[in-house]
Amino acid sequence: MEELKQSIKNLAEIYSANLKGKIDERTIEMQGDDNSHYLIYRVLGISSKQGQEIDLFQNTGRFLYKYAGSFLEDAATLCLKFAYPEGIKTKVENTMGQRPKTFEIDFLNDNDAIEVKWRDATTDGDHITKEHTRVQVIKNHGYKPIRVMFYYPQRTQSIRIQETLRTLYHGVEGEYYGGDEAWNYLQAYTGVDLKNILIEIANERTPEDGNQ
Repeated sequence: MEELKQSIKNLAEIYSANLKGKIDERTIEMQGDDNSHYLIYRVLGISSKQGQEIDLFQNTGRFLYKYAGSFLEDAATLCLKFAYPEGIKTKVENTMGQRPKTFEIDFLNDNDAIEVKWRDATTDGDHITKEHTRVQVIKNHGYKPIRVMFYYPQRTQSIRIQETLRTLYHGVEGEYYGGDEAWNYLQAYTGVDLKNILIEIANERTPEDGNQ
């Protein structure tokens, strides 16, 4: 278990360094940007300084969201691999259409086809259709579709999409875990309390911030 904890810490260090590098790179790039659109910001009551800060936060926020999601999904996969070394990431042929040709399974352990997501904030209705096809294809291949999503979206429409997806999973005799359910499922499935490990790492890196 200590080796797993260290692997997750090492993963956090890598992602943190890469995130900082991307933010620094983008900050330098933006210094040469054409800021003539600040005129419109000012018309709307946003000063040029505020506009610059907003643009910077918007750009760096995209990197943060991407890296946060990838890190958590990779960390969860490390836990799954720790408990089930034979589990693999794989793809299955789409038996219900031409596009896409395949669907990816994040972690396949025997018949358990686990999809690991940190958060899904989509409001796109087509997402439901695509996901329905994906889980049905996985079911047709003889696997049980299992969705593990650690953080629920906060907007009403996105939450409704997730509730519909929950119904879809249950409709094909799959399993859906969101929010606290996901953390509890991962711990029960692997024996690893990932959330507690991440809290320890977070408190080491940003001890002044007790939020989780």
